[in-house]
Amino acid sequence: MNTSLKVLQLKARHQVYTLLSGNNLSRLHGEGYDFAELREYQMGDDIRKINWTITAKLGKPYIKTLHANRELSVAVAALMDGSLYFGRDNAKQTKLTEVATLLAYAAQYHGDLFNGLGYTPEKMLLTPPTKHLFHIEKFSKELYAAPLLGTTLDIQASLKNLFSRLHKPSLLFILGDFLDEADLSLLAQKHEVIALIIRHREEEQPRKLGEAVLRNPKNTEQRETCFDRRSIVRYRANLEAHDTKMIAHFARYDIRYVKLFTDESPVEKLLNLFR
Repeated sequence: MNTSLKVLQLKARHQVYTLLSGNNLSRLHGEGYDFAELREYQMGDDIRKINWTITAKLGKPYIKTLHANRELSVAVAALMDGSLYFGRDNAKQTKLTEVATLLAYAAQYHGDLFNGLGYTPEKMLLTPPTKHLFHIEKFSKELYAAPLLGTTLDIQASLKNLFSRLHKPSLLFILGDFLDEADLSLLAQKHEVIALIIRHREEEQPRKLGEAVLRNPKNTEQRETCFDRRSIVRYRANLEAHDTKMIAHFARYDIRYVKLFTDESPVEKLLNLFR
């Protein structure tokens, strides 16, 4: 096995077993025995869940929701193509693999079913619903080694396929750099969706290059340009407009998200997400 990959996996397992233990990954409610909350009946609610004792006392129909006692299904879907290359290397692909591996080990540690799905232009990377380390580490290895330079992923086709494959309501993490538009509305109707945005800091705070030859990592086309201060201002304005639209989309469909940079540890941000 690649030494760097093994180090990544060992680090992820250590973090799960020492830092993530005891943290609940989901806010999902469902059939169970532990009280979650009491709320007024709303149109479309199952009338069988009305608590008639409380309804009689308060004069309005109330529903008692319960924490799920069923087994949690955790799915990690990675959207991957040449865009994960930035600068001189594929640090975003490595960070994506680290985060996916961390989430997979966390699911396994808590006894939940893990389902890994990696979308690349060449092929799909899949695990069966599993609790076994073998499948988790195989998925991690495939994400790490996937050849992506010079490829372009059809994001919407991949998300449509993801919706058709996940039959069970799941805690669904979608990983990618989200530099292209991604409509998660359909998935959010069925699953608890969390978007994990993997970025390189220089993608958001680029430096002046002057006269330079830039290569598109999605199709390897080269372009001679002058990347000066004016170019940076224009680039950052376009990126900010894109991200503002993306965040509004997340808010509309109650999708939580967190941005992770390639030079930082993801653990603390993930812990804050679940607190």
